[in-house]
Amino acid sequence: MSIFHAMNNSASALTAQRLRMDVVSSNVANAETTRATVNENGEYEPYRRKMVEMAPQDKSFRSFLHKAQGTESASGVEVTNIVEDEDPFKMEYNPNHPDANDDGYVELPNVDPLKEMVDLMSTTRSYEANVTSLNASKGMLMKALEIGK
Repeated sequence: MSIFHAMNNSASALTAQRLRMDVVSSNVANAETTRATVNENGEYEPYRRKMVEMAPQDKSFRSFLHKAQGTESASGVEVTNIVEDEDPFKMEYNPNHPDANDDGYVELPNVDPLKEMVDLMSTTRSYEANVTSLNASKGMLMKALEIGK
């Protein structure tokens, strides 16, 4: 384990949380977008909520064995995929909308602003915790350098 191991873990988490914040902001920005993609029938579909999937960076058997034995510290995190939420679209009665169907209903994105705010708060707290961890690691390294003075 190198002396920069903790800093590398925090850096990977900061990168992943930053991407998660970008995805949440994209979801909020497109909460009213009714024409995001074109489906196989050539019709417009509303925006689908996106979510970030993360996993540990080191997925080898050796790392899991050493973690179980308590002889190795955890590895960083990486973004494995950005997936779309498969929840159904919201339907709203608005016959004057240009995308309304024959019955007067409009399909709206499956973005719930409350869920997005909860995700954003969680992401922000995780980001802040990783910044604190990074600063603590930096402080320990600086103190270690002062030992030789």
